[in-house]
Parts: sequence; C-alpha cells; structure tokens
Amino acid sequence: MRISVERKPVRVNPDPKRVIARFFFNGNDRAKEVIQRVMSIDEEITFGIVSPILQEYSKRHRNITRILSRHCSKLKPLFAELNIDYDTLTVYRKLLIGSYFTHEYSIESAAFFNPSIVEDPDQSELQDGERRVIISFRAVGEGHISSITFRRALIDKFNNIQVIPSGNYIDEAEIVRNAVYNKKLFFEKAVTTQINIDVLKEVESQLDVHFEYSNLRRIIQDSQQLQENDMLRLEYDKILWLADSYYEIVFSMDTDISDRVIFPISEYERKGIEDARFVKFFNADGTSTYYATYTAYDGSLIMPKLLQTNDFYNFRIMPLYGAGAQNKNLALFPRKINDKYVMISRIDGCNNYIMYSDKINIWEEPVLLQQPKFSWEFIQIGNCGSPIETDHGWLMITHGVGPMRKYALGASLLKLDDPTIEIGRLKEPLLIPNSEEREGYVPNVLYSCGAIIHNNKLIIPYGVSDSSTAFAEADMDELIDKLRDDWAS
Repeated sequence: MRISVERKPVRVNPDPKRVIARFFFNGNDRAKEVIQRVMSIDEEITFGIVSPILQEYSKRHRNITRILSRHCSKLKPLFAELNIDYDTLTVYRKLLIGSYFTHEYSIESAAFFNPSIVEDPDQSELQDGERRVIISFRAVGEGHISSITFRRALIDKFNNIQVIPSGNYIDEAEIVRNAVYNKKLFFEKAVTTQINIDVLKEVESQLDVHFEYSNLRRIIQDSQQLQENDMLRLEYDKILWLADSYYEIVFSMDTDISDRVIFPISEYERKGIEDARFVKFFNADGTSTYYATYTAYDGSLIMPKLLQTNDFYNFRIMPLYGAGAQNKNLALFPRKINDKYVMISRIDGCNNYIMYSDKINIWEEPVLLQQPKFSWEFIQIGNCGSPIETDHGWLMITHGVGPMRKYALGASLLKLDDPTIEIGRLKEPLLIPNSEEREGYVPNVLYSCGAIIHNNKLIIPYGVSDSSTAFAEADMDELIDKLRDDWAS
C-alpha cells in the first residue's frame, strides 16, 4: 500500500498580466527605416505620440522611461550610420524611438510549474512553528521560453501554506560581465558545444592562461574581420556566446522577490532556463550559500549551469564542466560529505548517477546510483531536487516515467556518510496525477525541483501537467518506515 499524502488547498496559476518590456529588433535595415520615419516628424507631434504611451505603460512597468531610453541607446551604431548625432536628440524623441524597439513579453502566459523550495534568508518576526520560504518556478511564455521567477510563502505551525501575492511589477536584472576565464576549462567546454575545432585552436593560441571577456571579444572581432566565410564568422560568434554564459546579475534593492525574473541572457540559453533546483548549502564555517543547478537550452544544445546567491538580489552564473555535467537533472547535496561536494545527475537520460568533486563547478567520474526498477519508472528515473538530510539518511525525492509517459513522484533513502549506497526505496509512487491534475500543457505529469521538511512533515511543491503548481504533504515518520519496509521486502 502507498503511504497517505495530503494535497494542500493551494494552487499557484500562471498570470498573463506579469509582463516585462524587452528590446525588439527586426534587423538593421528595418530599424534604420523606423528611425528615419520618427526623425521626419516635428517635436510637437513627437511629444503628442509618446506622452500617452508613457502614461499607459507607466502603470505596467516600474520605470518605463528608463527602459525606453535604454532601448534607444542600443541603436547608437545605427544613428552613426545614418549620420544622426544621437546626443542632440531630445528626450521625447529618444523615448519615442525606444518605444518602437520595445515589446511586452508575458513571462507566465503559458505555464507556471516545476517549483523548488528553500528557507528564506529572512526568518525574522515569526511565531513558534512558522517558517518563511522562497519558492522558485519555471515560468513559460510565448515561444515556450522558460525563465526563473520567485514567490515568498509562509508555512505556519499547522503546515498551512500561504503564498504571498506577487507585486504589480516585474523586473529583469542588470547584467555584469566581469568574469576571469580559465583557458583550459573554457576551451574544454567549447569542444562539447561542437564549435569548429580550427577556429577554437586559433582563438585559444592568442589567449593567456587566464583571460577577461574584453580580451576575448577583441580577438574575436579582429579574427572575424579577416574571415570572408560567413559560416566560419558564425563559429567565432559561438565562442562569444559561450563566454556570455558566465555573468553576474543584480536586481534593484527596491524590488520584492516576486518582482525578480531571471530571463535567458546568453545565446546558449535563448530558448529557456529550465527547472532550477535551489538548495541552501551549509559551508564548513557555519555560513550558508544558496545554489541552483539549471538547464540552459538554445533549441538544440543542453548546457547545465550553476547559479549562486546569498540574498536573492545578486546572482553569479556559470556553466558546469566535466563528464558528469551532461544532460539534465543535476542536483547538489546541501553540504560537503567527506570534505567533497556531491551531486546527483542523470547523464544518460535514464538512470541516476552520483559524483564527488573538490570544485563545485567541475564534475567527473559519475557512478551509477539507481536504475529504473518498478513498472511506473521503467522509462527513466531522476531526482526531484537536492537530497534532504535526515537522521535516517539522505531523503531523495525522485520522479519516474511509466506507461503513457505518465510522470510520478517517488522517494529513496541514501546512506548518510556514503550516499553511493541506497538504503531505502518506495515500491509504489509517493504521488501520481489524480483526475484533476492530468490535464495541462503536458498531460499526466507531476514534477518537482525540490522539497522541504517542516514540523516533521515533508512538503512537496509540484508542477501539475506543466501548467500550474500545487503542494502536497507526507508524514516523515510514516515515509521513513515505508522506505525501510519496502527496501527490506
């Protein structure tokens, strides 16, 4: 028999009103035509057109004038080609031009799912038995482009969950590119992206052992100017795309957690940032750091990446390296074990692997941990977030894929001091789609990217058929007993 699981009366649904204002560009020729048309009208007409735009969209964006100005400034090279002195343009003309190169994107219009949950850094002003948490979501909009968004929630002493409503605005972060690259690691990763090997060798030969983004960009631009083959010129661009995968982002301090969206930035993630698995990592000195593994997708290539933050305002992002950093489904353990970082992965798309590393971004020598064993997971088994430490072992929520590509959640138990050893596993799913959860963007799918234990209850936020997010609860004592019983029988 399966253990009892209580579904919470809480559902978080996508909200199409959650929009960001993004740069819109249809190519140099059409852009120049638009600029010339706006330049042809006089200042009074310019003000008459842009004024109602500012009034209307100021209700939808925190600082629409700053956004339009920034988008206009992106066109400076085109103004130069048109012999227009950008600095002499009036504020209203710049804002109007910027508005023609801006479009709204609804980040949640299609789906809001695959959540993970971690303890909020701020646990102040709570009553006994309460806990404040941050939930991350995979938000999907037009073109099936995924981004990471957040909500804050409160769990009370009775384990009731209150998801705090989102704010009125949503903001992208400022991008900071100040990484120093390790040449050996960078070009090892470049080989896996199938960039032309001769181009890679040429660029590599011109770089120091450690190099900065500005140096790489200068070498790329110089090499492209000497290259007449358009296809090879694209190969140089791909090297810059990889370099763009390393960056820092900074959100304004006046934003609520629900106001912040991590939207695809680099070319290698242009089709989406998928399934972030957040974990509160406990350092040896007693401090903690929040990490998240996620999948960057460019439409054909999968690139596992690592995100790091202490406050959910400032984030550092980098690719993961090594034979174990392949495919999807990487999940970091919340502390070192035997003085090494530990990660779960699914490098072959079917089985769970485990690996150790001295460095958090380099993962080699994955070891097979689990294979599909029961009929409800015959197609594949994978993790549903970082393992959770308990007195009885590492609790790992899993997902299994069975007949009719139905996704169900399971659970396993790993030995505390040696998680390569499995000591418990449910024979039956912990949670399967019920009749109200089967329909959605992708039917018959339940999926989670992280759970939490509170008041001796396991709380699992989970995506409902790739459409919305729900919550379930299981008693920890009952779950541990069932894991042991099923393993022994």
